[in-house]
Parts: sequence; structure tokens; C-alpha cells
Amino acid sequence: MWIVAVAWMYVVVLMAATEPTVVGGIMTFVFYCALPLSILFYLTGARRRRARRAGRAGQAQRTSPGDSADSGGNAFDGNDGGGDGGGGD
Repeated sequence: MWIVAVAWMYVVVLMAATEPTVVGGIMTFVFYCALPLSILFYLTGARRRRARRAGRAGQAQRTSPGDSADSGGNAFDGNDGGGDGGGGD
């Protein structure tokens, strides 16, 4: 799919270069290339976003309520949850 998008961008850049005005070239590029490709990539990325969201939800369900990301310490004790517990010297 990336090769098709790159080829389309090449075609549209050449179309925009042949426009008689700079504004016309910019509008050609935006309305024939940037906008359609952004919509296309948004729509085709929906499956990946859905899978990522489901993966996060599954991971949140697997963790127990006692587990926390900050390992029980507060933000000021120097415990970053790893290392030797030396406090960041």
C-alpha cells in the first residue's frame, strides 16, 4: 500500500507543478494528495487501532487491583521501580 501512496504522491506533485499559479499548485496538492491520503490512512489504520485498544483492555483486565505501575512508592522517594533502589545519585 505504501508504494501506491508514494506513486500517487509523485503523480500529484507533477500535476501540481504544471498548474499555472502557485496557489493552484498548492490547492491541487492538498485536495488531490494530502487530504485523500490522510483519509485513506486513517480508514486503513482502524483495524490496527482496534487491535491495540483491545490489547490494552486485555492487559488491564489481567493485572490485579493490587498491582500498580508506580510500585507503591510516592513520587518523591526516588524509587523509580527498578535498579538498585539507590535513589538516583
